[in-house]
Amino acid sequence: MKQASIRIFGIPNCDTMKKARKWLVEHDIEHEFHDYRKAGIDEERLRDWIAVTGWEILLNRRGTTWRNVPQETKDNIDEATAIELMLDNPSIIKRPVLTMEDRIEVGFKPELYAGIFA
Repeated sequence: MKQASIRIFGIPNCDTMKKARKWLVEHDIEHEFHDYRKAGIDEERLRDWIAVTGWEILLNRRGTTWRNVPQETKDNIDEATAIELMLDNPSIIKRPVLTMEDRIEVGFKPELYAGIFA
């Protein structure tokens, strides 16, 4: 199945990323993988995502990176601080982020992807 310009953003060793990428391959969905650890994330793209999803959706508060954030920062988190954290530590961005044309989806659930690519 040929799709227009699909990109999936994350880190390769993340279990959720592995599941999402496997799902795309199994369903013959052509896509490009963007590795945050190697390529980082640019501020303009991050701000574009936040305009669509909100920073609260993108900020992964369940991972190791968040646990290492100083408590004072956690207690006073706002959009500006969240953007700074995500730019400095892209692995704190919830994964995967799937983009295609004018659509962005954060996270992976097989039924979500099935609906997107139906």
